[in-house]
Amino acid sequence: MNKADLAFVFPGQGSQAVGMLKDFSDHAIVKQTFQEASELLQDDLWALAQNGPKETLNQTIKTQPIKLTAGVATWRLWQSQSDIRPSKLAGHSLGEYSALVCAEVLTFADAIGLVAERARLMQAAVPEGQGAMAVVLGLTDDVVQIVCDEAKENQVCAPVNYNTPGQVVMAGNTEAIDRACLIAKEKGAKRAQKLPVSVPSHCALMQDAAASLHQQLQQIDMQAAKIPVVQNADVQVFESVNDIQTALAKQLFSPVRWVETIQYFSAEGITQAVECGPGKVLMGLGKRIDKSVASRGIFDQKSLTTTLEAVEASTS
Repeated sequence: MNKADLAFVFPGQGSQAVGMLKDFSDHAIVKQTFQEASELLQDDLWALAQNGPKETLNQTIKTQPIKLTAGVATWRLWQSQSDIRPSKLAGHSLGEYSALVCAEVLTFADAIGLVAERARLMQAAVPEGQGAMAVVLGLTDDVVQIVCDEAKENQVCAPVNYNTPGQVVMAGNTEAIDRACLIAKEKGAKRAQKLPVSVPSHCALMQDAAASLHQQLQQIDMQAAKIPVVQNADVQVFESVNDIQTALAKQLFSPVRWVETIQYFSAEGITQAVECGPGKVLMGLGKRIDKSVASRGIFDQKSLTTTLEAVEASTS
Protein backbone atom coordinates (compact mmCIF):
# COMPACT_ATOMS: atom_id res chain seq x y z
CA MET A 1 0.00 0.00 0.00
CA ASN A 2 1.50 3.34 -1.07
CA LYS A 3 1.14 6.09 1.53
CA ALA A 4 0.74 9.47 -0.16
CA ASP A 5 2.32 11.55 2.62
CA LEU A 6 5.34 9.28 3.21
CA ALA A 7 8.84 9.52 1.72
CA PHE A 8 11.95 7.43 2.33
CA VAL A 9 15.42 8.99 2.08
CA PHE A 10 18.84 7.36 1.91
CA PRO A 11 22.08 8.82 3.31
CA GLY A 12 25.37 9.05 1.46
CA GLN A 13 28.97 9.03 2.59
CA GLY A 14 29.65 10.48 6.01
CA SER A 15 27.12 8.57 8.11
CA GLN A 16 29.05 5.30 8.09
CA ALA A 17 30.50 4.06 11.38
CA VAL A 18 32.13 0.87 12.61
CA GLY A 19 29.35 -1.29 14.07
CA MET A 20 26.58 0.24 11.95
CA LEU A 21 23.37 -1.82 11.73
CA LYS A 22 24.74 -4.22 14.39
CA ASP A 23 21.26 -4.30 15.93
CA PHE A 24 19.96 -5.87 12.71
CA SER A 25 22.44 -8.74 12.63
CA ASP A 26 19.72 -11.19 13.72
CA HIS A 27 17.55 -10.27 10.72
CA ALA A 28 18.30 -12.74 7.92
CA ILE A 29 17.30 -10.28 5.18
CA VAL A 30 20.01 -7.83 6.31
CA LYS A 31 22.75 -10.44 6.46
CA GLN A 32 21.64 -11.90 3.11
CA THR A 33 21.86 -8.47 1.46
CA PHE A 34 25.40 -7.94 2.74
CA GLN A 35 26.31 -11.50 1.70
CA GLU A 36 25.03 -10.85 -1.82
CA ALA A 37 27.14 -7.70 -2.14
CA SER A 38 30.19 -9.38 -0.61
CA GLU A 39 30.05 -12.21 -3.14
CA LEU A 40 29.73 -9.76 -6.02
CA LEU A 41 32.76 -7.74 -4.90
CA GLN A 42 34.76 -10.61 -3.39
CA ASP A 43 35.07 -8.58 -0.20
CA ASP A 44 33.45 -9.18 3.22
CA LEU A 45 31.43 -5.98 3.59
CA TRP A 46 29.65 -7.00 6.78
CA ALA A 47 32.96 -7.76 8.54
CA LEU A 48 34.34 -4.36 7.53
CA ALA A 49 31.14 -2.58 8.58
CA GLN A 50 31.17 -4.28 11.98
CA ASN A 51 34.88 -4.47 12.79
CA GLY A 52 36.59 -1.78 10.73
CA PRO A 53 39.24 -0.53 10.85
CA LYS A 54 37.67 2.92 10.58
CA GLU A 55 40.37 4.13 8.18
CA THR A 56 39.50 1.37 5.71
CA LEU A 57 35.75 1.82 6.12
CA ASN A 58 36.17 5.54 5.30
CA GLN A 59 37.99 4.91 2.02
CA THR A 60 35.69 5.99 -0.81
CA ILE A 61 36.10 2.72 -2.69
CA LYS A 62 34.95 0.82 0.42
CA THR A 63 32.39 3.27 1.75
CA GLN A 64 30.25 3.57 -1.35
CA PRO A 65 29.38 -0.13 -1.80
CA ILE A 66 28.85 -0.55 1.94
CA LYS A 67 26.52 2.45 2.20
CA LEU A 68 24.53 1.28 -0.84
CA THR A 69 24.20 -2.16 0.74
CA ALA A 70 23.18 -0.73 4.12
CA GLY A 71 20.44 1.38 2.53
CA VAL A 72 19.04 -1.50 0.49
CA ALA A 73 19.26 -3.90 3.45
CA THR A 74 17.29 -1.51 5.65
CA TRP A 75 14.68 -1.03 2.93
CA ARG A 76 14.31 -4.79 2.56
CA LEU A 77 13.94 -5.09 6.33
CA TRP A 78 11.13 -2.52 6.24
CA GLN A 79 9.45 -4.46 3.43
CA SER A 80 9.59 -7.61 5.56
CA GLN A 81 7.93 -5.80 8.49
CA SER A 82 5.26 -3.66 6.79
CA ASP A 83 3.17 -3.51 3.62
CA ILE A 84 3.23 0.33 3.69
CA ARG A 85 5.32 1.89 0.92
CA PRO A 86 6.33 5.53 0.44
CA SER A 87 5.06 7.65 -2.43
CA LYS A 88 8.46 9.31 -2.99
CA LEU A 89 12.14 8.39 -2.60
CA ALA A 90 15.34 10.43 -2.59
CA GLY A 91 18.97 9.91 -1.63
CA HIS A 92 21.71 12.30 -0.59
CA SER A 93 24.55 11.97 -3.14
CA LEU A 94 25.50 8.27 -3.13
CA GLY A 95 22.17 7.57 -1.41
CA GLU A 96 20.47 8.28 -4.72
CA TYR A 97 21.69 4.87 -5.92
CA SER A 98 20.05 3.15 -2.94
CA ALA A 99 16.82 5.00 -3.77
CA LEU A 100 16.99 3.85 -7.40
CA VAL A 101 17.49 0.21 -6.37
CA CYS A 102 14.51 0.43 -4.03
CA ALA A 103 12.47 1.99 -6.85
CA GLU A 104 13.50 -0.99 -9.03
CA VAL A 105 15.22 1.21 -11.61
CA LEU A 106 18.46 -0.69 -11.00
CA THR A 107 19.01 -4.23 -9.82
CA PHE A 108 21.04 -4.47 -6.62
CA ALA A 109 23.73 -6.46 -8.43
CA ASP A 110 24.11 -3.82 -11.15
CA ALA A 111 24.14 -1.03 -8.58
CA ILE A 112 26.89 -2.66 -6.52
CA GLY A 113 29.16 -2.89 -9.55
CA LEU A 114 28.21 0.62 -10.61
CA VAL A 115 28.98 2.34 -7.30
CA ALA A 116 32.26 0.43 -7.01
CA GLU A 117 33.22 1.80 -10.43
CA ARG A 118 31.89 5.26 -9.49
CA ALA A 119 34.13 5.29 -6.42
CA ARG A 120 37.14 4.17 -8.43
CA LEU A 121 36.55 6.87 -11.07
CA MET A 122 36.13 9.54 -8.42
CA GLN A 123 39.29 8.52 -6.58
CA ALA A 124 41.27 8.42 -9.83
CA ALA A 125 40.01 11.81 -11.03
CA VAL A 126 41.97 13.84 -8.48
CA PRO A 127 45.30 12.67 -7.02
CA GLU A 128 45.35 12.20 -3.24
CA GLY A 129 45.86 15.51 -1.46
CA GLN A 130 44.96 17.70 -4.43
CA GLY A 131 41.24 17.95 -3.70
CA ALA A 132 39.31 18.81 -0.56
CA MET A 133 35.88 19.55 0.90
CA ALA A 134 34.89 21.82 3.79
CA VAL A 135 31.70 22.59 5.67
CA VAL A 136 30.64 26.19 6.29
CA LEU A 137 28.18 27.03 9.06
CA GLY A 138 26.39 30.30 9.61
CA LEU A 139 26.56 31.95 6.19
CA THR A 140 23.84 32.29 3.56
CA ASP A 141 24.09 30.42 0.28
CA ASP A 142 24.83 33.66 -1.56
CA VAL A 143 27.70 34.56 0.75
CA VAL A 144 29.22 31.08 0.43
CA GLN A 145 29.13 31.53 -3.35
CA ILE A 146 30.97 34.85 -2.96
CA VAL A 147 33.53 33.14 -0.68
CA CYS A 148 34.18 30.48 -3.31
CA ASP A 149 34.47 33.05 -6.11
CA GLU A 150 37.01 35.04 -4.10
CA ALA A 151 39.01 31.92 -3.19
CA LYS A 152 39.25 30.37 -6.67
CA GLU A 153 42.31 32.11 -8.15
CA ASN A 154 42.10 30.04 -11.36
CA GLN A 155 41.35 26.85 -9.41
CA VAL A 156 38.10 25.04 -8.65
CA CYS A 157 36.15 26.10 -5.56
CA ALA A 158 32.36 25.81 -5.40
CA PRO A 159 29.38 25.20 -3.08
CA VAL A 160 28.44 21.55 -3.60
CA ASN A 161 26.06 20.45 -0.83
CA TYR A 162 23.17 22.70 0.16
CA ASN A 163 22.35 20.71 3.29
CA THR A 164 20.32 23.17 5.37
CA PRO A 165 19.88 26.92 5.50
CA GLY A 166 23.20 27.98 7.02
CA GLN A 167 25.06 24.73 6.29
CA VAL A 168 26.83 24.46 2.94
CA VAL A 169 29.72 22.21 1.89
CA MET A 170 32.39 23.49 -0.52
CA ALA A 171 34.66 21.39 -2.75
CA GLY A 172 37.59 21.99 -5.07
CA ASN A 173 41.37 22.13 -5.20
CA THR A 174 42.95 21.86 -1.76
CA GLU A 175 44.65 25.26 -1.86
CA ALA A 176 41.43 26.96 -2.95
CA ILE A 177 39.45 25.29 -0.17
CA ASP A 178 42.07 26.40 2.37
CA ARG A 179 41.69 29.97 1.13
CA ALA A 180 37.90 29.68 1.20
CA CYS A 181 37.90 28.56 4.84
CA LEU A 182 39.89 31.65 5.83
CA ILE A 183 37.66 33.98 3.80
CA ALA A 184 34.50 32.37 5.22
CA LYS A 185 35.69 33.02 8.77
CA GLU A 186 36.50 36.62 7.84
CA LYS A 187 32.91 36.99 6.60
CA GLY A 188 31.50 35.74 9.91
CA ALA A 189 31.11 31.97 9.48
CA LYS A 190 30.52 30.13 12.76
CA ARG A 191 32.68 27.35 11.36
CA ALA A 192 34.63 26.69 8.18
CA GLN A 193 36.32 23.33 8.53
CA LYS A 194 37.79 20.82 6.11
CA LEU A 195 36.19 17.37 6.05
CA PRO A 196 38.09 14.07 6.31
CA VAL A 197 37.47 12.99 2.71
CA SER A 198 39.85 12.10 -0.08
CA VAL A 199 37.62 13.08 -3.02
CA PRO A 200 36.21 16.56 -3.83
CA SER A 201 32.73 15.39 -4.80
CA HIS A 202 30.11 17.32 -6.82
CA CYS A 203 32.46 19.93 -8.30
CA ALA A 204 34.03 20.51 -11.73
CA LEU A 205 37.02 18.33 -10.83
CA MET A 206 34.67 15.36 -11.29
CA GLN A 207 33.66 16.11 -14.89
CA ASP A 208 36.01 13.56 -16.48
CA ALA A 209 34.84 10.93 -14.00
CA ALA A 210 31.23 11.82 -14.85
CA ALA A 211 31.84 11.32 -18.58
CA SER A 212 33.27 7.84 -17.92
CA LEU A 213 30.44 7.03 -15.51
CA HIS A 214 27.86 8.04 -18.12
CA GLN A 215 29.37 5.48 -20.52
CA GLN A 216 29.08 2.82 -17.80
CA LEU A 217 25.49 3.80 -17.06
CA GLN A 218 24.49 3.38 -20.70
CA GLN A 219 25.65 -0.25 -20.59
CA ILE A 220 23.28 -1.13 -17.74
CA ASP A 221 19.69 -2.29 -18.13
CA MET A 222 17.42 0.10 -16.24
CA GLN A 223 13.66 0.25 -15.84
CA ALA A 224 11.14 3.01 -15.15
CA ALA A 225 10.81 3.70 -11.44
CA LYS A 226 8.08 1.88 -9.49
CA ILE A 227 8.26 4.71 -6.92
CA PRO A 228 9.22 8.23 -8.08
CA VAL A 229 12.78 9.25 -7.14
CA VAL A 230 13.58 12.95 -6.68
CA GLN A 231 17.10 13.29 -8.06
CA ASN A 232 19.79 15.55 -6.60
CA ALA A 233 21.08 17.60 -9.50
CA ASP A 234 17.75 18.92 -10.81
CA VAL A 235 15.33 18.28 -7.91
CA GLN A 236 13.10 16.49 -10.42
CA VAL A 237 11.50 13.12 -10.94
CA PHE A 238 12.57 11.62 -14.28
CA GLU A 239 10.54 8.95 -16.04
CA SER A 240 12.82 8.01 -18.93
CA VAL A 241 15.88 5.83 -18.40
CA ASN A 242 18.00 8.18 -20.53
CA ASP A 243 17.08 11.12 -18.29
CA ILE A 244 17.88 9.11 -15.16
CA GLN A 245 21.28 8.11 -16.55
CA THR A 246 22.06 11.71 -17.49
CA ALA A 247 21.01 12.91 -14.03
CA LEU A 248 23.28 10.36 -12.32
CA ALA A 249 26.28 11.45 -14.41
CA LYS A 250 25.45 15.13 -13.85
CA GLN A 251 25.17 14.53 -10.11
CA LEU A 252 28.89 13.76 -9.92
CA PHE A 253 29.88 17.36 -10.73
CA SER A 254 26.73 19.22 -9.62
CA PRO A 255 25.58 20.36 -6.16
CA VAL A 256 23.38 18.19 -3.96
CA ARG A 257 20.28 20.37 -3.51
CA TRP A 258 18.98 18.77 -0.33
CA VAL A 259 17.15 21.83 1.02
CA GLU A 260 15.14 22.02 -2.20
CA THR A 261 14.49 18.26 -2.08
CA ILE A 262 12.82 18.48 1.32
CA GLN A 263 10.91 21.56 0.16
CA TYR A 264 9.77 19.57 -2.90
CA PHE A 265 8.48 16.85 -0.57
CA SER A 266 6.54 19.40 1.46
CA ALA A 267 5.00 20.92 -1.67
CA GLU A 268 3.93 17.41 -2.75
CA GLY A 269 2.11 16.80 0.54
CA ILE A 270 4.77 14.71 2.24
CA THR A 271 4.48 14.94 6.04
CA GLN A 272 6.88 12.13 7.04
CA ALA A 273 10.39 11.38 5.75
CA VAL A 274 12.08 8.18 6.95
CA GLU A 275 15.87 7.92 6.78
CA CYS A 276 16.69 4.40 5.69
CA GLY A 277 20.14 3.31 6.84
CA PRO A 278 22.79 3.93 9.49
CA GLY A 279 23.12 7.25 11.26
CA LYS A 280 20.82 10.21 11.77
CA VAL A 281 22.36 12.74 9.38
CA LEU A 282 19.34 13.24 7.12
CA MET A 283 16.98 13.27 10.12
CA GLY A 284 18.95 16.18 11.54
CA LEU A 285 19.03 18.06 8.24
CA GLY A 286 15.31 17.54 7.69
CA LYS A 287 14.40 19.00 11.07
CA ARG A 288 16.34 22.16 10.25
CA ILE A 289 14.87 22.52 6.74
CA ASP A 290 11.12 22.06 7.25
CA LYS A 291 9.53 21.09 10.56
CA SER A 292 6.24 20.31 8.79
CA VAL A 293 7.92 17.15 7.45
CA ALA A 294 8.47 14.83 10.43
CA SER A 295 11.93 13.24 10.26
CA ARG A 296 12.25 9.64 11.39
CA GLY A 297 14.90 6.97 10.94
CA ILE A 298 15.61 3.25 10.81
CA PHE A 299 19.08 2.54 12.18
CA ASP A 300 18.56 0.11 15.08
CA GLN A 301 15.81 -2.14 16.48
CA LYS A 302 14.27 0.58 18.66
CA SER A 303 14.07 3.10 15.82
CA LEU A 304 12.57 0.45 13.51
CA THR A 305 9.84 -0.29 16.03
CA THR A 306 9.16 3.39 16.72
CA THR A 307 8.98 4.25 13.02
CA LEU A 308 6.71 1.30 12.25
CA GLU A 309 4.34 2.37 15.02
CA ALA A 310 4.32 6.02 13.94
CA VAL A 311 3.75 5.30 10.25
CA GLU A 312 1.06 2.72 10.92
CA ALA A 313 -0.69 5.01 13.43
CA SER A 314 -0.84 7.80 10.85
CA THR A 315 -2.41 5.38 8.36
CA SER A 316 -5.31 4.19 10.51
